[in-house]
Amino acid sequence: MLLPAKTEVARQLRHYRAWERSMLASPTDVGVRATFEDSGYTLCVLMGKRCAREAADAAERYLRTSLVTHAQEQADRLSPSGRRTPSGAA
Repeated sequence: MLLPAKTEVARQLRHYRAWERSMLASPTDVGVRATFEDSGYTLCVLMGKRCAREAADAAERYLRTSLVTHAQEQADRLSPSGRRTPSGAA
């Protein structure tokens, strides 16, 4: 499994959070909203998530863990057949 560089994840997460604050301060500013959404999309791609909120949470978890711990957490989410388990399923 390829993992992004932690420095890049941290940079993108800071970028996303800064634009999130700007968007919340100026919700009607179309340019700010577009840049916020672009930063969320970048974080989604980087973290392999479909939702910016999930990507931000995943980035924060990734930055708190070691590479080994992160890889183990991802492996634990897979069933023995190599497929993702449904939410709540063992």
